[in-house]
Amino acid sequence: MSLLTVGTVAFDDIETPSGRAEKVVGGACTYISLAASYFVKPVRVVSVVGDDFPHETLEYLRHRGVDLEGLQIKEGEKSFFWAGRYHKSLNTRDTLDTQLNVLATFDPVLPESYKQSEYLMLGNLTPMVQMQVLEQLTHRPKLVALDTMNFWMDIAMDDLRKVLEKIDVLTINDEEARQLSGEHSLVHAARAIHKMGPKYLIIKKGEHGALLFHRGQIFYAPALPLAEVTDPTGAGDTFAGGFMGYIAKTGDISFENMKRAVVFGSAMASFCVEKFGIERLKGLTPAMIENRVEEFAELVKF
Repeated sequence: MSLLTVGTVAFDDIETPSGRAEKVVGGACTYISLAASYFVKPVRVVSVVGDDFPHETLEYLRHRGVDLEGLQIKEGEKSFFWAGRYHKSLNTRDTLDTQLNVLATFDPVLPESYKQSEYLMLGNLTPMVQMQVLEQLTHRPKLVALDTMNFWMDIAMDDLRKVLEKIDVLTINDEEARQLSGEHSLVHAARAIHKMGPKYLIIKKGEHGALLFHRGQIFYAPALPLAEVTDPTGAGDTFAGGFMGYIAKTGDISFENMKRAVVFGSAMASFCVEKFGIERLKGLTPAMIENRVEEFAELVKF
């Protein structure tokens, strides 16, 4: 089974109540591909970086079974950079700096070997780029998932609506679901969003877990209560990587299996937040992941 993921590979400056980390490796595609690599290989990446991006990180990703043939490296240019400061609750943050750099002119090009990927995760990017990727595929994947954000709803809603017509799973947070649907109730929001195209909707609620909607069916997975949360950056992308990685591993796109995938995605996200950047996602073992999933099972057993 093969999973294709599209998104940013970047640098982040992050400040949280736990401290500060400067120029750590981040980006949606990085988190998604690394999390998914614990379930399926190959994980194929379509993204762009400058020649300032560390070679050791690229080598580590290759070691994890991440195929970087679709990663463009622009000589003499800088990688995408984001800086943010989290509030004490960690549920909100302020963006301090955004430098598009190579992302400003990113034109995604799919290698021939990528065009028949069985599963596709469209990370958070401009809807136009997401559509360009879809148009290059030679056949429709078994499952197409997409992540987006309120920024694209504000400035590119028409383009976003066109992409939504072509996907199966949409992952967004609760406020984004309300904005996209115009409904305050998340149940009503899900019904409205289903009519836009996605058969499945995952609403991420941060420390309050995640909701999965499909044709009137609802599944809720809580977030694991952790003693310390160091850095929530990338948790949503890590969730998506774990979710899609598990789906690709099992080859089962039924609602029942998606429930399990949501729990595995939540487990991966719970690792991510324990350290800055991608550091906690390195060196995990199958046993560690299974034990974390068991913790989720115990949490809801009654």
